[in-house]
Amino acid sequence: MSRIGNRIITVPEGVTVENVNNIVTVKGPKGTLTQPMLKDITMKQEGNEITLERLNENAKAMHGTMNALINNMITGVTNGYEKALEIIGVGYRFNVQGNKLVISAGYSHPVEMKVPEGLTVEANGNTEITIKGIDKVLVGEFAANVRKVRQPEPYKGKGIRYKDEHVSRKEGKKAA
Repeated sequence: MSRIGNRIITVPEGVTVENVNNIVTVKGPKGTLTQPMLKDITMKQEGNEITLERLNENAKAMHGTMNALINNMITGVTNGYEKALEIIGVGYRFNVQGNKLVISAGYSHPVEMKVPEGLTVEANGNTEITIKGIDKVLVGEFAANVRKVRQPEPYKGKGIRYKDEHVSRKEGKKAA
């Protein structure tokens, strides 16, 4: 039985959640997010509490997923999401130019990435950036794409990594 699907979602003050034509719209102080309801799942709202129910056993797999999606939307419009990245290496740096992120990561050319609409990228010096937005999926996906430009390598630890990420290091040839 889905424990996350049965969780009761509490809607904070200043946030409205509506279900119109099986499309959930969450409005809050930071913005608006929409998500289509998954098949065979219904939403009941009583006061500031939301419960999700499945119509049949086929929807069991998506019950908890829909609950988590709505909960993430509510968190996004109230607090927002952010991911911090750092780049390590000689000559490696981030440069934010308007809605473009220019990454110098040891290639013969700088890598330019367009920042998706709805996200903001803040530079905390040359080697650190913070990606902020209200959509958890969009923030995580863009952070992963930035990290893919130069993933951290295990010998010297050079590359782009999340701020709290631990990169396991290898010894190299001298250990043999």
